[in-house]
Amino acid sequence: MSLRYQLSIRILLISLCILLLAGTLATWQAKKSVSEEVDSSINLALQLIKIGLGSTKSNETDWIYRLNSLKQTRHLKIQLKKTSGEIVKITQDQPPAEKKDSPPLWFINLVLSDYPEAEYKILSLNNDLVSLIIQAKPLDEITEVWHETVTFFSLILLLILLTFISVHLVFNKTLQAINTIVENLKEVEKGEYQKKLADFSTQEYAEIANAINHMTDVLDNTQKQNKALTQHSLKIQEEERQRLSQELHDEFGQSLTAIKVMAVTASHKDSDTKKITTSITEICDHLMIVVRSMMKQLHPLILTELGLKATLEDLINHWNEKNQSLSFSLLCENEVDTLDGSITIQVFRVIQECLTNIIRHANASQVTIKLTIDSHTNTLHLLVSDNGQGCQLDDISSGFGLLGIKERIKILEGKFSLQSKPNHGMQINAQIPVSHKPNKAYEQKSKTIIN
Repeated sequence: MSLRYQLSIRILLISLCILLLAGTLATWQAKKSVSEEVDSSINLALQLIKIGLGSTKSNETDWIYRLNSLKQTRHLKIQLKKTSGEIVKITQDQPPAEKKDSPPLWFINLVLSDYPEAEYKILSLNNDLVSLIIQAKPLDEITEVWHETVTFFSLILLLILLTFISVHLVFNKTLQAINTIVENLKEVEKGEYQKKLADFSTQEYAEIANAINHMTDVLDNTQKQNKALTQHSLKIQEEERQRLSQELHDEFGQSLTAIKVMAVTASHKDSDTKKITTSITEICDHLMIVVRSMMKQLHPLILTELGLKATLEDLINHWNEKNQSLSFSLLCENEVDTLDGSITIQVFRVIQECLTNIIRHANASQVTIKLTIDSHTNTLHLLVSDNGQGCQLDDISSGFGLLGIKERIKILEGKFSLQSKPNHGMQINAQIPVSHKPNKAYEQKSKTIIN
């Protein structure tokens, strides 16, 4: 069921309830008004008769003339009852031409009530006691009330119609705004983030449009960053492959060629076998160093063998050898070695990237790395801080290092925050949900400590 249809049904039901309530109140008020008007007319006629006729004796002709001259008798039926029982009509019924605007019979039956009959004794010139009978004739009053009621209901219907039209005009404008927003969201779904919603005259829709435009700006920037990060990652991957290929060609190719030549030479009788074997051993040792270096660059083997804490200690020792002026402080709980391998490698890469950025840009003398696990919330808290030159957060360019850190934390469904001020260093905080899954390295370390 459409929103327009629901709104129309509700307006119709409310209108019917209003008309029903108004009809009930109007009928009750009409009945009360007619009754009061009839009672007032009867009382007024009696008072006039008492004042005008009761103090003097008059003949019947004078009474009839005087009573017919009273306008108040239009709601009354007045008759004279002689002592002989003869009935003489004083007021006359209205001709049919005057009743053409009479209300419908159902309305008369709703409004009409039982009205009392008044009788007044009058002494004639002949000293005859004559009865003046006054009865209600409320048709004129009911007709007036009917016209007032029709006018009242016409105004109500007009107001309901105007309300219905006004609501639908506003609703049409609302639907147009909603359709515009929906069409824009469909374009956003297709990746068209450059299309913006125009300003709406209605404040609520203007706020929605601003929120959607802001969202598309954020999505557009995120898409551009992800695209740039992907291109950068592919570039690094190709450079890494090229470097590995070059090292394999230079180191392994030449070394293997030399070993082959020495092996052929060693097959001759006059060759210096001891010298050749020594050279082959030196070449093999060199190749082992190269292989270990390549393996460490691709993936730290110590991370799998000894765990995250030992890997971080080895990383810090490596940077200490290259930067003796920079002091490192590592606060790491042993429980980090119980984390799942997919988490430890990402955390290690984050810390590795943080240290690389600090050494390149911070000009710091002190670096603190802190890793703790909250057992109540199963959350890993990571803090990397330095006392370097810092910067304004608004001035930080969207470098690939920082983007890579954010993406790694996002992959782990964690929260990332960055704090920095000029000359007050920088702090990188991350909260990562973790699951404990003891690895073989941690079990081996535990067994070694126990033994």
